[in-house]
Amino acid sequence: MKTVVLGGYGNFGARICRALAQDPGIELVVGGRDLGRATAFARSLGGASRGVRIDVQSADLAKALGAVGADLVIHTAGPFQDQDYRVPRAAAAAGAHYIDLADGRRFVCDFPAALDATFRDAGRFAVSGASTVPALSSAVVDHLTAGWQGIRSIDICIAPAQGAPRGEATLAGVLAYCGAPIRVWHDGQWVERLGWAEPENIAFARIKPRRGALCDIPDLELFPARYAGVQSVMFRAALEVGLTQHAFAFLALLRRIGLLPAPQRLAGLLHATGGLFDAFGTALGGMVVRVEGLDAHGAVARRAWHIAADDNHGPEIPCMAAVLLARRLARRDALPVGAHACAGLLALSEFEPEFSRWGMVTDVIDEASP
Repeated sequence: MKTVVLGGYGNFGARICRALAQDPGIELVVGGRDLGRATAFARSLGGASRGVRIDVQSADLAKALGAVGADLVIHTAGPFQDQDYRVPRAAAAAGAHYIDLADGRRFVCDFPAALDATFRDAGRFAVSGASTVPALSSAVVDHLTAGWQGIRSIDICIAPAQGAPRGEATLAGVLAYCGAPIRVWHDGQWVERLGWAEPENIAFARIKPRRGALCDIPDLELFPARYAGVQSVMFRAALEVGLTQHAFAFLALLRRIGLLPAPQRLAGLLHATGGLFDAFGTALGGMVVRVEGLDAHGAVARRAWHIAADDNHGPEIPCMAAVLLARRLARRDALPVGAHACAGLLALSEFEPEFSRWGMVTDVIDEASP
């Protein structure tokens, strides 16, 4: 299966390429705007991998993908918050399956309605959000609540390691909603909260407690619809160095009072200077998903799933769902034709070999209900 990874030498694209390069069922094509970088990186992977120049903003993108002979397009060239659907439309026009790592709320949540007919007509599978959220997060919630009579609340927090590589596009994506109003499902109704403001203490199994603040992700909208009866859904990010968390809260304040209308414009500066704080952090990051509801016997239950990723391997986690789905397509496993948000397509058990590969440790803890 000829697989084109767009942004293939970037922060996440390179990881996906390394994971797929030696798969006997995949012929890998590293795509990017710089042919020299794409070719050099493809050569470093060995095997039959090759690099090509492909610009996702090009008007003839579908033609370029068709010329390569793409069977699958994996789109990693974010940020996705302000992107339209030209890349998936080009993939469909080229007769290819499509997977992306989008975490932009509107991009992922509107994806099925916008593109389902297009991919059904093409007879191809397309999925948006094949990343930590909502692909892994939904797999964890499904695992924790299997057999439950109902779910009352879902609370997720990602805690990246300070030393983990940071992509400028990722930083621009999270800054886009810093200080912006975010619709959150709380106590059975929609309310507005400010992104990255008002951090709260979060406890982890193998990581020191951190302060986590609200981030705008697809789960905030997808999960109230996916899990009938859920009353509250929350997602936070907890940075390791307290000063950086306070800096994001300060930027949120500046945006709220009108002094910083576009924080994402600072992405380049913050990306260049972020390494100054690495000495104050570690290589350990992780994630926690907490759920509360009624278990199979109707008793109030609260469970938490934790993962700890050391040695700065945390950025491998957002790449795992795309890798797993690509391998399933290469094996010709049945996947639904049409366009989908990536919730419920993968089981937690499918991720576990990938966790082990990178030395990541998981815990499921039954917590005392509040």
